[in-house]
Amino acid sequence: MPQITDSHCHLDFPDFDGELGDVVARALDAGVTRMVTICTKLDREPKVRAIAEAHDPVFYAAGIHPMSAHEQPLTTVDTLVGLNAHPKFVGIGETGLDYHYTAESAEIQKVSLRTHITAARETGLPLIIHSRDADEDMAAILADEYRNGGAYNCVMHCFSSGPELARAALDLGFYLSMSGIAAFPRSKEVREIFASAPVDRILVETDSPYLAPPPHRGKRNEPAYTALTAKVGAETFGMDYPAFAAQTQENFDRLFSKVAAYGAAA
Repeated sequence: MPQITDSHCHLDFPDFDGELGDVVARALDAGVTRMVTICTKLDREPKVRAIAEAHDPVFYAAGIHPMSAHEQPLTTVDTLVGLNAHPKFVGIGETGLDYHYTAESAEIQKVSLRTHITAARETGLPLIIHSRDADEDMAAILADEYRNGGAYNCVMHCFSSGPELARAALDLGFYLSMSGIAAFPRSKEVREIFASAPVDRILVETDSPYLAPPPHRGKRNEPAYTALTAKVGAETFGMDYPAFAAQTQENFDRLFSKVAAYGAAA
């Protein structure tokens, strides 16, 4: 069975309470051999870390979600960099800009985003970006930080923005992550954006418990369903599933090099 990685899920959410062992087991049965669970509020970092420690296939990242930036104390670069001491801490974020629900906190979101970018640059870990209805500002900040602050690595998680932001991210050497949105029947434009991207810059994810792909749409998503999105990804790129799965694994290992090194050491 081809192996793939769920590069973005939220296993600390209450949707999975009491079921994590079974959820991880179903993922493994589906060929999803690694999962990165994402902490969106730093006061929850101990719980997210504990999940990664308790389950061998699970790694974690942490940051302040843009929709929470106005509710949480602004973090510091030192705080984020300090988390890198843990062997299973493998990414910075998610962070970013969300003007769909929280446009009124745009300026705080921008400050938070730049803090996370600096931490990603200092640690060498990938930055995990959430962007919604903020394409122009997002492209401008990512480019400004890269060209004037210094290089860093980044994935545009759950990418469903426009082609301009996709091109801006790809031009900086960043990655696009395909979620269940890309598998929705009406997401033709999203699939076209992915199809125009280099296949060596594509990851797959669930963003579970949200955005379950067909035939589970409207129900709770979980890491096992990464395989369903990846099969749509294979069709999008005109590849057979084993080849596409292998390519996304290679891409993930390149970007999340700490995960690859952890696996090699084990």
